[in-house]
Amino acid sequence: MIYTTTLLSARGSLFGSLMSKVRQVVAKEQASGSAPPPPNDTDNRPLTPNRPLAAAGISHSPAVQSKTLEEQVGLPPRPKKPLTPYFRFMREQRPKLVAANPKITTIEVVRQLSKSWSDADAKLKDRLQAEYKKDQEIYIDQRTKYDARLTDDQRAEIKQLKQDLVDAKERRQLRKRVKELGRPKKPASAFLRFIASERTNSPQDPKQTYRDWHQKTTAKWSRFTDSEKESYMQESRKELEIYRKAISVWEEKMIRLGHIDVVRHGNLIDPPEPKSRKSHVAKEK
Repeated sequence: MIYTTTLLSARGSLFGSLMSKVRQVVAKEQASGSAPPPPNDTDNRPLTPNRPLAAAGISHSPAVQSKTLEEQVGLPPRPKKPLTPYFRFMREQRPKLVAANPKITTIEVVRQLSKSWSDADAKLKDRLQAEYKKDQEIYIDQRTKYDARLTDDQRAEIKQLKQDLVDAKERRQLRKRVKELGRPKKPASAFLRFIASERTNSPQDPKQTYRDWHQKTTAKWSRFTDSEKESYMQESRKELEIYRKAISVWEEKMIRLGHIDVVRHGNLIDPPEPKSRKSHVAKEK
């Protein structure tokens, strides 16, 4: 599919990456005040590295942990890469900076720590670099053992989950582009028009849940005769006809502008080939 995206400047991309790493450091600080236990080479299970875990966005609210792809298929989380010397510096210095300036913003924290890092003593940088190299060696060993324990079925399932995430992201981007390009909105069905009218004519009782009200209203619609539904049907058909003309004009415009990806495939002379979804052959066997 063809996507027209807004390119970020190099500065913006770098700052975004920086903020992402800061979120990782802060999330670990909020989740735990102590360092994780050292790795145990005698344990047969996959090991976790001696580093802060990336978990949530940067905020004063509690961090919310989400399951990794490996955890979704019933596996322990894979080892995480260790923090680089720069982000180790941020992890050490951020609490001091925040303690001295409780009202400081996150952006200002990043700016000040970035400047402090550029002026930091060489011995401090050497120490952090040595710690990073040590943890990197541990990580490589743990990741090698972890990957060796994965079965072919588990690898295939993880690969499919990754593809599902990519597909979901593409759908979100497409919905956003369609909205930005001003695609006409499809009108509500006769049933939804009835629901909207009932919100005014027979509103929800204070002691009644929306679910109960909706079920009651749906049952009322199902008891309607065709003649009672006709007024809603007429309104729906009228607006649907207007929508069909509007969407046709809009899609012709999108084709002229080169936005083929937002046009319904049925309206294209040569629609793109659908993406093939690989089945888990090993599982079926």
